[in-house]
Amino acid sequence: MNISYDVSIWSTQTYEGKRGKTYRVCWRVADRRHKAVFKTKALADGLRSELVTATRKGEAFDIESGRPLSMRPNTAVSSWYDLACAFADMKWPNVAATTRRTHAEALTALTVLMLSSARGRPDGKLLRYALGRWAFNTARREDMPEEVRAVLDWVKRNTRDVASLSRPEVLRPVLDGLTVRLDGSPAAASVTSRRRKIFNTTIEYAVERRLLPANPLPQLKWKPPKTVTTVDRRSVANPVQARTLLEGVREQGRIGPRMVAFYACLYFAAMRPEEAVRLAKPNLSLPDEGWGEFFLDGAEPHAGKEWTDSGRNRDRRQLKQRARGESRTVPCPPELTAIINAHVGQFGFGPNGRLFVGERNKEELPKGTINRVWRWARAAVFTPEVRASPLARTPYDLRHAAVSTWLNGGVPPTDVAEWAGQSVEVLLRIYAKCLDGGDVALRRRIERALGHD
Repeated sequence: MNISYDVSIWSTQTYEGKRGKTYRVCWRVADRRHKAVFKTKALADGLRSELVTATRKGEAFDIESGRPLSMRPNTAVSSWYDLACAFADMKWPNVAATTRRTHAEALTALTVLMLSSARGRPDGKLLRYALGRWAFNTARREDMPEEVRAVLDWVKRNTRDVASLSRPEVLRPVLDGLTVRLDGSPAAASVTSRRRKIFNTTIEYAVERRLLPANPLPQLKWKPPKTVTTVDRRSVANPVQARTLLEGVREQGRIGPRMVAFYACLYFAAMRPEEAVRLAKPNLSLPDEGWGEFFLDGAEPHAGKEWTDSGRNRDRRQLKQRARGESRTVPCPPELTAIINAHVGQFGFGPNGRLFVGERNKEELPKGTINRVWRWARAAVFTPEVRASPLARTPYDLRHAAVSTWLNGGVPPTDVAEWAGQSVEVLLRIYAKCLDGGDVALRRRIERALGHD
Protein backbone atom coordinates (compact mmCIF):
# COMPACT_ATOMS: atom_id res chain seq x y z
CA MET A 1 0.00 0.00 0.00
CA ASN A 2 1.46 3.37 -1.07
CA ILE A 3 0.91 5.55 2.02
CA SER A 4 2.72 8.34 3.81
CA TYR A 5 2.53 10.37 7.03
CA ASP A 6 4.33 13.31 5.42
CA VAL A 7 1.42 15.70 4.83
CA SER A 8 1.23 19.48 4.39
CA ILE A 9 -2.06 21.35 4.08
CA TRP A 10 -2.30 24.98 2.94
CA SER A 11 -4.97 27.57 3.62
CA THR A 12 -8.07 27.67 1.43
CA GLN A 13 -7.40 29.75 -1.68
CA THR A 14 -9.89 31.96 -3.52
CA TYR A 15 -9.67 32.10 -7.32
CA GLU A 16 -11.44 34.68 -9.49
CA GLY A 17 -11.98 33.23 -12.97
CA LYS A 18 -14.09 33.98 -16.03
CA ARG A 19 -16.80 31.65 -14.79
CA GLY A 20 -16.95 33.13 -11.32
CA LYS A 21 -15.28 32.63 -7.99
CA THR A 22 -14.06 29.21 -6.85
CA TYR A 23 -12.32 27.97 -3.71
CA ARG A 24 -9.36 25.61 -3.72
CA VAL A 25 -8.01 23.26 -1.11
CA CYS A 26 -4.37 22.37 -1.79
CA TRP A 27 -2.24 19.87 0.08
CA ARG A 28 0.77 17.62 -0.36
CA VAL A 29 1.24 13.95 0.50
CA ALA A 30 4.91 12.88 0.34
CA ASP A 31 6.11 14.43 -2.94
CA ARG A 32 2.71 14.55 -4.67
CA ARG A 33 0.49 17.65 -4.72
CA HIS A 34 -3.32 17.45 -4.64
CA LYS A 35 -6.07 19.97 -5.24
CA ALA A 36 -9.86 20.09 -4.82
CA VAL A 37 -11.98 22.91 -6.28
CA PHE A 38 -15.38 23.97 -4.88
CA LYS A 39 -18.01 26.55 -5.78
CA THR A 40 -18.57 27.52 -2.14
CA LYS A 41 -16.14 28.34 0.63
CA ALA A 42 -18.11 26.20 3.08
CA LEU A 43 -17.50 23.03 1.07
CA ALA A 44 -13.82 23.86 0.69
CA ASP A 45 -13.39 24.59 4.38
CA GLY A 46 -15.24 21.36 5.18
CA LEU A 47 -12.74 19.24 3.24
CA ARG A 48 -9.75 21.12 4.64
CA SER A 49 -11.05 20.64 8.18
CA GLU A 50 -11.38 16.90 7.63
CA LEU A 51 -7.85 16.68 6.23
CA VAL A 52 -6.43 18.63 9.19
CA THR A 53 -8.35 16.45 11.66
CA ALA A 54 -6.91 13.32 10.03
CA THR A 55 -3.36 14.62 10.40
CA ARG A 56 -3.95 15.45 14.06
CA LYS A 57 -5.17 11.90 14.62
CA GLY A 58 -1.98 10.60 13.06
CA GLU A 59 -3.72 8.90 10.14
CA ALA A 60 -1.79 7.66 7.16
CA PHE A 61 -2.62 9.24 3.78
CA ASP A 62 -2.91 7.44 0.46
CA ILE A 63 -0.36 9.03 -1.87
CA GLU A 64 -2.35 8.34 -5.04
CA SER A 65 -5.69 9.82 -3.95
CA GLY A 66 -4.28 12.23 -1.40
CA ARG A 67 -6.94 11.22 1.12
CA PRO A 68 -6.57 9.76 4.61
CA LEU A 69 -7.23 6.03 4.68
CA SER A 70 -10.53 6.71 6.47
CA MET A 71 -11.64 8.90 3.52
CA ARG A 72 -10.16 6.88 0.72
CA PRO A 73 -12.76 6.06 -1.96
CA ASN A 74 -14.18 2.56 -1.99
CA THR A 75 -13.66 1.29 -5.53
CA ALA A 76 -16.14 -1.58 -5.11
CA VAL A 77 -18.99 0.82 -5.94
CA SER A 78 -18.12 3.90 -7.97
CA SER A 79 -21.08 4.93 -10.12
CA TRP A 80 -24.38 6.38 -8.91
CA TYR A 81 -26.22 3.43 -10.47
CA ASP A 82 -24.16 0.94 -8.43
CA LEU A 83 -24.75 2.96 -5.28
CA ALA A 84 -28.51 3.18 -5.90
CA CYS A 85 -28.75 -0.60 -6.41
CA ALA A 86 -26.69 -1.23 -3.28
CA PHE A 87 -28.91 1.16 -1.29
CA ALA A 88 -32.09 -0.58 -2.49
CA ASP A 89 -30.61 -3.97 -1.55
CA MET A 90 -29.57 -2.73 1.88
CA LYS A 91 -33.06 -1.40 2.65
CA TRP A 92 -35.07 -4.25 1.08
CA PRO A 93 -35.15 -6.86 3.91
CA ASN A 94 -36.28 -4.48 6.67
CA VAL A 95 -38.87 -2.20 5.08
CA ALA A 96 -42.51 -2.55 4.05
CA ALA A 97 -43.39 -3.44 0.47
CA THR A 98 -44.88 0.03 -0.07
CA THR A 99 -41.59 1.57 1.09
CA ARG A 100 -39.65 -0.63 -1.32
CA ARG A 101 -41.79 0.71 -4.15
CA THR A 102 -41.35 4.30 -2.92
CA HIS A 103 -37.58 3.85 -2.82
CA ALA A 104 -37.61 2.49 -6.38
CA GLU A 105 -39.67 5.43 -7.66
CA ALA A 106 -37.34 7.96 -6.04
CA LEU A 107 -34.15 6.19 -7.17
CA THR A 108 -35.52 6.01 -10.72
CA ALA A 109 -36.11 9.77 -10.80
CA LEU A 110 -32.67 10.44 -9.32
CA THR A 111 -30.85 8.06 -11.67
CA VAL A 112 -32.38 9.70 -14.75
CA LEU A 113 -31.08 13.04 -13.41
CA MET A 114 -27.62 11.53 -12.82
CA LEU A 115 -27.12 10.39 -16.41
CA SER A 116 -23.91 11.77 -17.87
CA SER A 117 -24.61 11.20 -21.58
CA ALA A 118 -27.52 11.37 -24.02
CA ARG A 119 -25.80 9.37 -26.76
CA GLY A 120 -27.66 6.13 -27.41
CA ARG A 121 -30.14 6.92 -24.66
CA PRO A 122 -33.07 4.45 -24.57
CA ASP A 123 -36.68 5.52 -24.88
CA GLY A 124 -37.70 7.42 -21.76
CA LYS A 125 -40.63 5.18 -20.87
CA LEU A 126 -38.56 2.02 -21.30
CA LEU A 127 -35.71 3.58 -19.30
CA ARG A 128 -37.96 4.37 -16.34
CA TYR A 129 -39.63 0.96 -16.55
CA ALA A 130 -36.27 -0.84 -16.49
CA LEU A 131 -35.06 1.18 -13.52
CA GLY A 132 -38.23 1.27 -11.44
CA ARG A 133 -39.47 -2.28 -11.96
CA TRP A 134 -36.21 -4.20 -12.31
CA ALA A 135 -33.02 -2.38 -11.32
CA PHE A 136 -34.26 -1.30 -7.89
CA ASN A 137 -36.31 -4.40 -7.18
CA THR A 138 -33.92 -6.72 -5.36
CA ALA A 139 -36.08 -9.80 -5.86
CA ARG A 140 -36.40 -9.39 -9.66
CA ARG A 141 -33.05 -7.98 -10.74
CA GLU A 142 -31.41 -11.30 -11.51
CA ASP A 143 -34.19 -12.57 -13.77
CA MET A 144 -34.81 -9.64 -16.12
CA PRO A 145 -35.68 -9.72 -19.85
CA GLU A 146 -32.82 -9.15 -22.29
CA GLU A 147 -34.33 -5.85 -23.45
CA VAL A 148 -34.31 -4.56 -19.88
CA ARG A 149 -30.79 -5.86 -19.28
CA ALA A 150 -29.51 -3.96 -22.34
CA VAL A 151 -31.08 -0.74 -21.05
CA LEU A 152 -29.54 -1.16 -17.61
CA ASP A 153 -26.13 -1.95 -19.11
CA TRP A 154 -26.34 1.41 -20.89
CA VAL A 155 -27.37 3.12 -17.64
CA LYS A 156 -24.45 1.61 -15.78
CA ARG A 157 -22.02 2.95 -18.38
CA ASN A 158 -23.60 6.40 -18.49
CA THR A 159 -24.28 7.50 -14.93
CA ARG A 160 -22.02 9.90 -13.10
CA ASP A 161 -19.73 8.64 -10.40
CA VAL A 162 -20.68 9.13 -6.77
CA ALA A 163 -17.81 11.54 -6.13
CA SER A 164 -19.37 14.04 -8.54
CA LEU A 165 -22.09 14.73 -5.97
CA SER A 166 -19.54 16.76 -4.03
CA ARG A 167 -19.70 19.35 -6.80
CA PRO A 168 -22.53 21.88 -6.50
CA GLU A 169 -22.83 22.14 -10.28
CA VAL A 170 -23.87 18.46 -10.28
CA LEU A 171 -25.86 18.38 -7.06
CA ARG A 172 -28.04 21.45 -7.63
CA PRO A 173 -29.50 20.38 -11.01
CA VAL A 174 -30.43 17.02 -9.49
CA LEU A 175 -32.34 18.71 -6.68
CA ASP A 176 -33.97 21.12 -9.11
CA GLY A 177 -34.98 18.20 -11.32
CA LEU A 178 -36.91 16.62 -8.43
CA THR A 179 -39.27 19.62 -8.37
CA VAL A 180 -40.72 19.07 -11.85
CA ARG A 181 -42.77 16.31 -13.46
CA LEU A 182 -42.05 14.65 -16.78
CA ASP A 183 -44.17 17.23 -18.63
CA GLY A 184 -42.31 20.14 -17.03
CA SER A 185 -45.11 21.10 -14.63
CA PRO A 186 -44.31 21.48 -10.91
CA ALA A 187 -44.27 18.24 -8.95
CA ALA A 188 -46.29 17.93 -5.75
CA ALA A 189 -44.33 19.36 -2.84
CA SER A 190 -44.86 16.15 -0.87
CA VAL A 191 -43.32 14.09 -3.68
CA THR A 192 -40.32 16.41 -3.93
CA SER A 193 -39.81 16.32 -0.17
CA ARG A 194 -40.06 12.52 -0.02
CA ARG A 195 -37.60 12.01 -2.87
CA ARG A 196 -35.16 14.52 -1.41
CA LYS A 197 -35.19 12.63 1.89
CA ILE A 198 -34.44 9.37 0.08
CA PHE A 199 -31.67 11.15 -1.85
CA ASN A 200 -30.20 12.37 1.43
CA THR A 201 -30.37 8.89 2.97
CA THR A 202 -28.67 7.41 -0.09
CA ILE A 203 -25.84 9.95 0.17
CA GLU A 204 -25.45 9.16 3.87
CA TYR A 205 -25.11 5.52 2.84
CA ALA A 206 -22.39 6.57 0.39
CA VAL A 207 -20.56 8.29 3.25
CA GLU A 208 -20.91 5.12 5.30
CA ARG A 209 -19.40 3.15 2.39
CA ARG A 210 -16.57 5.73 2.17
CA LEU A 211 -17.58 6.76 -1.32
CA LEU A 212 -17.87 10.37 -0.17
CA PRO A 213 -15.94 12.13 2.58
CA ALA A 214 -19.09 13.92 3.83
CA ASN A 215 -22.70 14.59 2.90
CA PRO A 216 -22.70 17.71 0.68
CA LEU A 217 -26.48 18.31 0.87
CA PRO A 218 -26.58 20.26 4.17
CA GLN A 219 -23.95 22.70 2.87
CA LEU A 220 -25.85 23.48 -0.33
CA LYS A 221 -28.16 26.48 -0.10
CA TRP A 222 -31.26 24.95 -1.66
CA LYS A 223 -34.80 25.22 -0.31
CA PRO A 224 -37.33 22.48 -1.06
CA PRO A 225 -40.94 23.48 -1.78
CA LYS A 226 -43.10 23.83 1.32
CA THR A 227 -45.32 20.83 1.95
CA VAL A 228 -48.92 21.00 3.13
CA THR A 229 -49.47 18.91 6.26
CA THR A 230 -53.05 19.92 7.07
CA VAL A 231 -56.23 18.43 5.65
CA ASP A 232 -58.05 20.60 3.13
CA ARG A 233 -61.30 21.57 4.82
CA ARG A 234 -63.08 21.45 1.45
CA SER A 235 -62.45 17.70 1.21
CA VAL A 236 -64.26 16.90 4.47
CA ALA A 237 -67.83 15.65 4.02
CA ASN A 238 -70.48 16.48 6.60
CA PRO A 239 -72.76 13.73 7.97
CA VAL A 240 -75.50 14.36 5.39
CA GLN A 241 -73.02 14.25 2.50
CA ALA A 242 -71.34 11.11 3.87
CA ARG A 243 -74.63 9.24 4.21
CA THR A 244 -75.67 10.38 0.73
CA LEU A 245 -72.45 8.94 -0.67
CA LEU A 246 -73.00 5.64 1.14
CA GLU A 247 -76.45 5.39 -0.41
CA GLY A 248 -74.86 6.21 -3.77
CA VAL A 249 -72.45 3.30 -3.27
CA ARG A 250 -75.38 0.98 -2.58
CA GLU A 251 -76.85 1.78 -6.01
CA GLN A 252 -73.72 0.75 -7.95
CA GLY A 253 -74.81 -2.53 -9.50
CA ARG A 254 -74.07 -5.89 -7.92
CA ILE A 255 -70.81 -4.76 -6.27
CA GLY A 256 -72.30 -1.66 -4.64
CA PRO A 257 -74.20 -3.30 -1.74
CA ARG A 258 -71.09 -5.34 -0.90
CA MET A 259 -69.01 -2.14 -0.54
CA VAL A 260 -71.27 -0.03 1.70
CA ALA A 261 -70.00 -1.50 4.98
CA PHE A 262 -66.38 -1.04 3.92
CA TYR A 263 -66.75 2.70 3.31
CA ALA A 264 -68.89 2.98 6.45
CA CYS A 265 -65.95 1.66 8.52
CA LEU A 266 -63.81 4.49 7.13
CA TYR A 267 -66.43 7.11 7.98
CA PHE A 268 -67.93 5.94 11.28
CA ALA A 269 -64.76 4.39 12.78
CA ALA A 270 -62.02 6.52 11.10
CA MET A 271 -60.19 3.45 9.82
CA ARG A 272 -57.51 3.64 7.20
CA PRO A 273 -58.45 1.65 4.07
CA GLU A 274 -55.64 -0.84 4.70
CA GLU A 275 -57.00 -1.43 8.23
CA ALA A 276 -60.60 -1.95 7.08
CA VAL A 277 -59.44 -4.37 4.35
CA ARG A 278 -57.92 -6.64 6.99
CA LEU A 279 -61.02 -6.87 9.22
CA ALA A 280 -62.03 -10.43 10.08
CA LYS A 281 -64.42 -12.08 12.48
CA PRO A 282 -61.94 -12.06 15.44
CA ASN A 283 -61.61 -8.24 15.11
CA LEU A 284 -65.34 -7.65 15.74
CA SER A 285 -67.18 -7.37 19.02
CA LEU A 286 -70.64 -6.30 17.88
CA PRO A 287 -74.02 -6.72 19.56
CA ASP A 288 -77.25 -7.10 17.62
CA GLU A 289 -77.75 -3.36 18.07
CA GLY A 290 -76.07 -0.48 19.88
CA TRP A 291 -72.40 0.28 20.48
CA GLY A 292 -69.75 -2.29 19.64
CA GLU A 293 -65.96 -2.36 19.30
CA PHE A 294 -63.26 -3.16 16.76
CA PHE A 295 -59.94 -4.68 17.83
CA LEU A 296 -57.45 -3.66 15.15
CA ASP A 297 -54.21 -5.64 15.13
CA GLY A 298 -52.72 -5.06 11.69
CA ALA A 299 -53.04 -3.58 8.23
CA GLU A 300 -52.70 -4.75 4.64
CA PRO A 301 -51.56 -1.86 2.43
CA HIS A 302 -51.58 -2.45 -1.32
CA ALA A 303 -48.07 -2.55 -2.81
CA GLY A 304 -48.24 -4.89 -5.82
CA LYS A 305 -47.17 -8.52 -5.90
CA GLU A 306 -43.70 -7.72 -7.29
CA TRP A 307 -42.81 -5.84 -4.07
CA THR A 308 -44.12 -8.22 -1.41
CA ASP A 309 -42.34 -11.27 -0.01
CA SER A 310 -45.54 -13.31 -0.21
CA GLY A 311 -46.25 -12.60 -3.88
CA ARG A 312 -49.64 -11.13 -2.95
CA ASN A 313 -50.80 -7.64 -3.86
CA ARG A 314 -51.18 -6.64 -0.23
CA ASP A 315 -48.44 -6.65 2.39
CA ARG A 316 -49.31 -7.78 5.91
CA ARG A 317 -47.98 -5.16 8.32
CA GLN A 318 -48.39 -3.91 11.86
CA LEU A 319 -50.62 -0.91 12.49
CA LYS A 320 -49.15 2.40 11.35
CA GLN A 321 -46.99 4.07 13.99
CA ARG A 322 -47.28 0.95 16.18
CA ALA A 323 -44.89 -1.84 17.09
CA ARG A 324 -45.43 -5.28 15.62
CA GLY A 325 -48.08 -7.10 17.64
CA GLU A 326 -49.54 -3.90 19.13
CA SER A 327 -53.26 -3.28 18.69
CA ARG A 328 -55.85 -0.57 19.32
CA THR A 329 -59.53 -0.55 20.13
CA VAL A 330 -61.99 1.60 18.17
CA PRO A 331 -65.64 2.16 19.17
CA CYS A 332 -68.34 1.12 16.70
CA PRO A 333 -71.39 3.43 16.84
CA PRO A 334 -74.88 1.92 16.59
CA GLU A 335 -75.37 3.02 12.97
CA LEU A 336 -72.21 1.21 11.89
CA THR A 337 -73.16 -1.84 13.98
CA ALA A 338 -76.40 -2.10 12.02
CA ILE A 339 -74.61 -1.70 8.68
CA ILE A 340 -72.05 -4.43 9.44
CA ASN A 341 -74.66 -6.84 10.81
CA ALA A 342 -76.68 -6.33 7.61
CA HIS A 343 -73.52 -6.93 5.53
CA VAL A 344 -72.75 -10.20 7.34
CA GLY A 345 -76.37 -11.31 7.04
CA GLN A 346 -76.34 -10.74 3.27
CA PHE A 347 -72.80 -11.74 2.29
CA GLY A 348 -71.41 -13.70 5.26
CA PHE A 349 -67.69 -13.95 5.94
CA GLY A 350 -65.01 -14.76 3.39
CA PRO A 351 -62.08 -17.19 3.70
CA ASN A 352 -60.37 -17.04 7.12
CA GLY A 353 -63.30 -15.05 8.43
CA ARG A 354 -62.59 -11.99 6.31
CA LEU A 355 -65.30 -9.34 6.47
CA PHE A 356 -64.58 -7.76 3.07
CA VAL A 357 -63.64 -9.62 -0.12
CA GLY A 358 -64.18 -8.92 -3.79
CA GLU A 359 -67.08 -10.23 -5.82
CA ARG A 360 -64.74 -12.56 -7.72
CA ASN A 361 -61.50 -12.29 -5.74
CA LYS A 362 -62.34 -14.05 -2.47
CA GLU A 363 -58.82 -13.66 -1.07
CA GLU A 364 -58.89 -9.87 -0.63
CA LEU A 365 -60.73 -6.69 -1.53
CA PRO A 366 -58.90 -5.29 -4.60
CA LYS A 367 -57.67 -1.71 -4.49
CA GLY A 368 -59.04 -1.10 -7.98
CA THR A 369 -62.55 -2.03 -6.80
CA ILE A 370 -62.34 0.34 -3.83
CA ASN A 371 -61.38 3.32 -5.98
CA ARG A 372 -63.63 2.49 -8.92
CA VAL A 373 -66.85 2.10 -6.93
CA TRP A 374 -66.12 5.33 -5.07
CA ARG A 375 -65.73 7.23 -8.35
CA TRP A 376 -69.04 5.81 -9.56
CA ALA A 377 -70.82 6.85 -6.36
CA ARG A 378 -69.49 10.42 -6.49
CA ALA A 379 -70.55 10.71 -10.12
CA ALA A 380 -74.03 9.42 -9.22
CA VAL A 381 -74.82 11.71 -6.27
CA PHE A 382 -72.83 14.90 -6.95
CA THR A 383 -73.49 17.60 -9.53
CA PRO A 384 -70.66 18.18 -12.03
CA GLU A 385 -69.56 21.27 -10.08
CA VAL A 386 -69.36 19.42 -6.77
CA ARG A 387 -67.75 16.39 -8.43
CA ALA A 388 -64.94 18.66 -9.67
CA SER A 389 -64.30 19.91 -6.11
CA PRO A 390 -62.07 18.18 -3.52
CA LEU A 391 -65.13 17.07 -1.49
CA ALA A 392 -64.66 13.39 -0.55
CA ARG A 393 -62.51 12.90 -3.64
CA THR A 394 -60.95 9.69 -2.31
CA PRO A 395 -62.16 7.02 0.12
CA TYR A 396 -59.46 8.18 2.56
CA ASP A 397 -61.31 11.48 2.88
CA LEU A 398 -64.01 9.58 4.81
CA ARG A 399 -61.46 8.99 7.58
CA HIS A 400 -60.69 12.72 7.60
CA ALA A 401 -64.41 13.42 7.89
CA ALA A 402 -64.73 11.03 10.83
CA VAL A 403 -61.85 12.53 12.81
CA SER A 404 -63.05 16.08 12.10
CA THR A 405 -66.59 15.18 13.23
CA TRP A 406 -65.30 13.69 16.48
CA LEU A 407 -63.14 16.71 17.27
CA ASN A 408 -65.86 19.22 16.46
CA GLY A 409 -68.32 17.14 18.47
CA GLY A 410 -66.28 17.72 21.61
CA VAL A 411 -64.53 14.36 21.94
CA PRO A 412 -61.21 14.95 23.78
CA PRO A 413 -58.22 14.95 21.37
CA THR A 414 -56.48 12.27 23.44
CA ASP A 415 -59.35 9.84 22.81
CA VAL A 416 -59.64 10.80 19.14
CA ALA A 417 -55.89 10.27 18.69
CA GLU A 418 -56.10 6.83 20.33
CA TRP A 419 -59.03 5.70 18.19
CA ALA A 420 -57.51 7.08 14.98
CA GLY A 421 -54.04 5.66 15.69
CA GLN A 422 -52.17 8.98 15.78
CA SER A 423 -50.36 11.11 18.33
CA VAL A 424 -52.22 14.13 19.70
CA GLU A 425 -49.58 16.45 18.25
CA VAL A 426 -49.92 15.04 14.73
CA LEU A 427 -53.70 14.90 15.04
CA LEU A 428 -54.09 18.59 15.88
CA ARG A 429 -51.57 19.64 13.23
CA ILE A 430 -53.25 17.66 10.45
CA TYR A 431 -56.81 18.65 11.34
CA ALA A 432 -56.17 22.23 12.46
CA LYS A 433 -58.12 23.70 9.53
CA CYS A 434 -61.07 21.35 10.04
CA LEU A 435 -61.85 22.47 13.58
CA ASP A 436 -64.90 24.67 14.03
CA GLY A 437 -63.60 27.81 15.68
CA GLY A 438 -67.01 29.47 15.96
CA ASP A 439 -66.72 31.36 12.66
CA VAL A 440 -70.40 32.35 12.61
CA ALA A 441 -70.24 33.98 16.03
CA LEU A 442 -67.01 35.77 15.17
CA ARG A 443 -68.49 37.19 11.97
CA ARG A 444 -71.50 38.48 13.87
CA ARG A 445 -69.15 40.31 16.23
CA ILE A 446 -67.41 41.93 13.26
CA GLU A 447 -70.78 43.02 11.83
CA ARG A 448 -71.73 44.60 15.14
CA ALA A 449 -68.36 46.36 15.31
CA LEU A 450 -69.01 47.77 11.83
CA GLY A 451 -72.40 49.08 12.94
CA HIS A 452 -74.56 46.53 11.09
CA ASP A 453 -76.71 45.38 14.04
